[in-house]
Amino acid sequence: MRQYSDEEIARVIHTQNAELQRIQGDPVPSLPWDSESDELRQGVIRNVAKARAGMTPRMLHEEWVRDKQEHGWTLGPEKDSERRTHPCLVPYWDLPDYQRDKNRLFVSTVRALDHDMS
Repeated sequence: MRQYSDEEIARVIHTQNAELQRIQGDPVPSLPWDSESDELRQGVIRNVAKARAGMTPRMLHEEWVRDKQEHGWTLGPEKDSERRTHPCLVPYWDLPDYQRDKNRLFVSTVRALDHDMS
């Protein structure tokens, strides 16, 4: 059975997330994986490892918020990579349900592709 690397799973999750963003009408959906910043790609890869270690969707969101803040991002009305603002820099339970879908999809995809967890 093939074992997928954290980066391979991160690529799948990133693509799924971008499509979900489009379906949800996100005005700034994610770029293709290879067009994203190294900062973003490394963050997704780190979170795959954390999900493999058992982190929940809520815990992963909290990690994502912490990581964004450590890289100078702040809460803002829109996702803007130049201004480093994002409307989802809030506690997990303050996110709209459609935003929490992304975290649930993240964890379920890791579990589906990590054969040690399934």
